[in-house]
Amino acid sequence: MAAFAGRMWMFWAAWLSSCLTVTVAVDRGNFKTCDQSAFCKRQRAMTPGQSPFRALLDTLELSDSRLTLQLINDNNKVRLLLELYRLQGNMTRVKINELKPLKPRYEVPDILVTDPPTEPLSVVSRDENGVVLSLGAEACRLIVSAQPFRLDIMEGPQVLLSLNSRGLLMFEHLRPRKDTQSDPEGSERVEDPANADQPPTEKAPDEENAKEDESGMWDETFKSHTDSKPNGPSSIGLDFSLPGVEHVYGIPEHADDLKLKTTDGGDPYRLYNLDVFQYELYNPMALYGAVPVLLSHSPQRTMGIFWLNAAETWVDISSNTAGKTVFGKMLDYVQGASETPQTDVRWMSESGIIDVFIMLGPKPADVFSQYASLTGTQSFPPLSALGYHQCRWNYNDQEDVRAVDAGLDEHDIPYDFIWLDIEHTDGKRYFTWDSSKFSQPREMLQGLMDKKRKMVAIVDPHIKVDSGYKIHNEIRAKDFYIKNKDGADYEGWCWPGSAGYPDFTRPDMRAWWASMFAYDQYEGSMENLYTWNDMNEPSVFNGPEVTMHKDAIHQGAWEHRDVHNLYGFYVQMATAEGLIQRSGGVERPFVLTRAFFAGSQRLGAVWTGDNAAEWGHLKISIPMCLSLGLVGISFCGADVGGFFKAPSTELLVRWYQTGAYQPFFRAHAHVDTPRREPWLFGPENTAVIREAIRQRYGLLPYWYQLFYHAHRTGQPIMRPLWVEYPEDAATFTMDDQFLLGRDLLVHPVTEEGARGVTAYLPGRGEVWYDIHTFQKHNGAQNLYIPVTISSIPVFQRGGSIIPRKLRIRRSTSCMENDPYTLFVALSPQRTAVGELYIDDGHTFAYKENKFIHRQLTFANNTLISRNLVPDSSFSTASWIERVLIIGAHKPSKVTLRTADGAESPLEFEFDATSSVLTIRKPGVNAGADWMMVLH
Repeated sequence: MAAFAGRMWMFWAAWLSSCLTVTVAVDRGNFKTCDQSAFCKRQRAMTPGQSPFRALLDTLELSDSRLTLQLINDNNKVRLLLELYRLQGNMTRVKINELKPLKPRYEVPDILVTDPPTEPLSVVSRDENGVVLSLGAEACRLIVSAQPFRLDIMEGPQVLLSLNSRGLLMFEHLRPRKDTQSDPEGSERVEDPANADQPPTEKAPDEENAKEDESGMWDETFKSHTDSKPNGPSSIGLDFSLPGVEHVYGIPEHADDLKLKTTDGGDPYRLYNLDVFQYELYNPMALYGAVPVLLSHSPQRTMGIFWLNAAETWVDISSNTAGKTVFGKMLDYVQGASETPQTDVRWMSESGIIDVFIMLGPKPADVFSQYASLTGTQSFPPLSALGYHQCRWNYNDQEDVRAVDAGLDEHDIPYDFIWLDIEHTDGKRYFTWDSSKFSQPREMLQGLMDKKRKMVAIVDPHIKVDSGYKIHNEIRAKDFYIKNKDGADYEGWCWPGSAGYPDFTRPDMRAWWASMFAYDQYEGSMENLYTWNDMNEPSVFNGPEVTMHKDAIHQGAWEHRDVHNLYGFYVQMATAEGLIQRSGGVERPFVLTRAFFAGSQRLGAVWTGDNAAEWGHLKISIPMCLSLGLVGISFCGADVGGFFKAPSTELLVRWYQTGAYQPFFRAHAHVDTPRREPWLFGPENTAVIREAIRQRYGLLPYWYQLFYHAHRTGQPIMRPLWVEYPEDAATFTMDDQFLLGRDLLVHPVTEEGARGVTAYLPGRGEVWYDIHTFQKHNGAQNLYIPVTISSIPVFQRGGSIIPRKLRIRRSTSCMENDPYTLFVALSPQRTAVGELYIDDGHTFAYKENKFIHRQLTFANNTLISRNLVPDSSFSTASWIERVLIIGAHKPSKVTLRTADGAESPLEFEFDATSSVLTIRKPGVNAGADWMMVLH
């Protein structure tokens, strides 16, 4: 035992040393390729076009809500059950499971917000070759072909999407190990009556056993770890074909371009939550989160595929236009080539069932709404969470926290949250404080509260095995730890040394965890202390691929392989519930998570993990967050400055400028990097960073209404240009610029030494205004913009109204009652419209209509504020201080008419050079009805 402990300590020391050496990138040898993942290798070895599956049409049953049909594998006579559902909102659900499995196969719970409502299916026609079903609209059909089995969804004569058209459906049925039973298939094989006199041939048991052992079907070794696979091979796979599609997106998290690449000749994209140390860019390796949602887009249609499976998953993408140059495509056109572009997507998961939702759009906004109806919308955070967050691993002690807080004030830099990493705890025991460095946490928190600021402290899900630690003792006493394959508590190594891992898949465990955030349980906590869940992939330093063994057991029933990608989701769920419960259900929580899954948007924020202080990592933060927004997770950001290494001054400045225009805005740094608070790089650079942060705070009213809409509708906050300009092919691969909502276009400077950037301004007939100079530019053009170190190219769309607060104070709460300035950008094409949303900024009272939501319109020289929610009950002390009308003409006078009919003249100034009309001191309450007329 002592020798074992010594070896473990040497391993621990070596791992820690590798983590603290910030010049080394990811060790790819720690993580599997497809060839090293037995089920992925097996599935990829399949030959397209040789599907053994056929549909047994005589088993078809149709009810009001679903169609069921048996499929048979003609190679082994195992039957599957196909279920088809037509869902409300133009979606189709396809489920495939074993008809008679040896034991239940895992079906993912808790991700869908409700049992999706169905609409009736009806049979249009049927013969011995297949069945045609109606999907509601007269031209929309679902065709089930019998042999080989295939599904096609059609609209008129056009095939929108096909399943198993390449014949790559794979379903490895559960079976006893062949050396344990003489008739291994007998208990589950259902013979095909049509072939009763021709039983399938089988290889000799010894020969098949040898083949199975060789291919990793019953156990699999990677490096020094062996996965026992007690249930044997159980993988599933299915191919989808998308005719007319060349562009697909989504399936985060990967450090790659927004548009997904083809994977022919390389590894598939992998979805398997992993603690990847200083990840590489532009490869399909798995990272911290996994959202199995893919979007396809063409000028005609946007669709989505949601593969509801939480096991290790690989996604192959191929295209018949991959590798063709623009010239090659033009040549095809000139020569009359008739090949229709097509993208094929193949999903492969290690266990579980096939449960896939096909979201038929047709518009981008429709797909976002469809997905939100399934998994929920972005949580509505407290307003303060949209401010600036100051963090590093680690602020040393309470005096360090006080000094950083004072330094930000001294340099007039607003911020809302200061963060504490793992060193604030008593020996990495979460829910505790280091008694020497943080001896008076309530005093520290009260000092921040007095300034209307807040703190985040880390609470990770690995629990130090220590009989003197209350949290550990309670989890062990309640038998809440995950078990290893032998039934004992699973233990691995993480920051505290030997650690147990609570089974967050258990509702009772999550309820207990939530109770630990109560003020009388979490000693030293206060209402302005929020939470960060890190290492929740889960990270296990001495585990296979730095994570948990797949044969660990949850709830006494399921293997970790079944639930792996759900673990971080459940950790964040329990934590968020704890923050809500501690306030009696009054206060909105804020929880940041590193690991995530479909539905994590309901629970809080994510970030892009342990990036590096390199220009490439700054640049990749844009497509990484755009990809997350496309699959519902809008509250995304990257560690400003890069977590590893030391940024150059130029890189740090550019990162602040980029981060200020991303939804989650946090600076963070590794413990071994030099200090990099914003004032440490000279007064000139301090001023530039300060200005970027102040721009963020000025735009908080717009950010807040974007989050409100994301919460209500599921539409992304930070979005690719093609979302708003779906027919403009020039936007389909752009990921160095983005839109915030519809009305702000941002092109950060992400190249070292840049003296200019070229931004694409979309929309023929549109106009865009530089928000700094108010210079007007036409849409549908590439615009070269000279830049200096202080430049952040941002444009407001003509035809929009954006509210700002220009009295920047030390935190969002300090600005609560400050006045608004309305920026009205005129367009020759359309009425200018915008909104103003106001609530208390931190409670759930908005759910009871305690908020202000107003529509702002400017047409016919009249600006009107109209109430969108007549039955709302909320008041504000804020008022309208100023209105800037951009692209205006000089009026002879401006008058204000209030709800009581009173009319009064207003002061104004007109700048003929910029065509900006500034109307000063309307003085009207922000929640009131009013009308402003330009004469």
